[in-house]
Amino acid sequence: MTDEPQTATDTSQPSAEAPVPQPSAEPPVPQPPAEPPVPQPFAEQPPGAPAKDRRVLRAVLRWTAVVTAFAALGAGTAYGIARMERTDVPGLATESDGRWAYPEITRPPLPSGSPGPFDKANWAESHSADLRALLLPAPEGATDDKRLRGTDGWLATKDFLAVFQERSDRDDAGQLLVDYGLRHVAARGWTTEDGTHTGIYLLQFDTGAVADTVYGKFTGYDSPVFAARGAAETEFDDAYPTAADIEDVQRQAYDEVKPYGAEHVRQAYVRAGDVIAVVVQSRKGTTAAVPFQQTVVLQSELLG
Repeated sequence: MTDEPQTATDTSQPSAEAPVPQPSAEPPVPQPPAEPPVPQPFAEQPPGAPAKDRRVLRAVLRWTAVVTAFAALGAGTAYGIARMERTDVPGLATESDGRWAYPEITRPPLPSGSPGPFDKANWAESHSADLRALLLPAPEGATDDKRLRGTDGWLATKDFLAVFQERSDRDDAGQLLVDYGLRHVAARGWTTEDGTHTGIYLLQFDTGAVADTVYGKFTGYDSPVFAARGAAETEFDDAYPTAADIEDVQRQAYDEVKPYGAEHVRQAYVRAGDVIAVVVQSRKGTTAAVPFQQTVVLQSELLG
């Protein structure tokens, strides 16, 4: 008897059926954008807002406005102070240091084509401008000394020599001026309200080299060679600030030694190119240092 083949029976579980794809959902219909909220005036805050929050907001707005206003005011004030002199600012005013009020000072124009005294092309270091125009003007409120006007602005040599005390000094100084060819002297003087008398004398020579030689014969390190009238004993003025000296200009300043005579005398010799300037100030009591230094510096600047 023939056995029939047996069919194997599958005992595994039937597999799950694959999901049936569903049709895609329809795209959403675009909605119009929401309108931005309209800012409401402060008075129309929602009734639910706490009163405290509204008060804080008011305070913030008020202080913002105040700070902005003060910032603008502060900027304007700072600009104003920057343009004011220190003595014009309340609380910053300082006592005057005694300087005199001089008018605006400008150098006279040079003749066309003429070099300045310290130009490289000017080997003689000569001043081409009129010497009388190089004199420092008197400060405001001063009384002019007519004795120093001379004739047409030129002072006689003997009148310049009167600044020296001794007859022998006047003779020796006068002979030096003759020997070295003094061309002319221009002078100006004044007396300020406090009684300080100032005399400025400009002596011009042919060249700067000649003026330099004469300058060395009138000045010494410790004292001038020829004593000024009223100052028998003088010494080098150590208190004169060297930082105030003008470039290319030589300067020697002297002060009378205490006890002073009838007047306290200060004097300075300045050499700028072919010109020697002699500045003398005197006053009963004490001659202030600041206006003396100021006068010497300004005259030096005019010559430099």
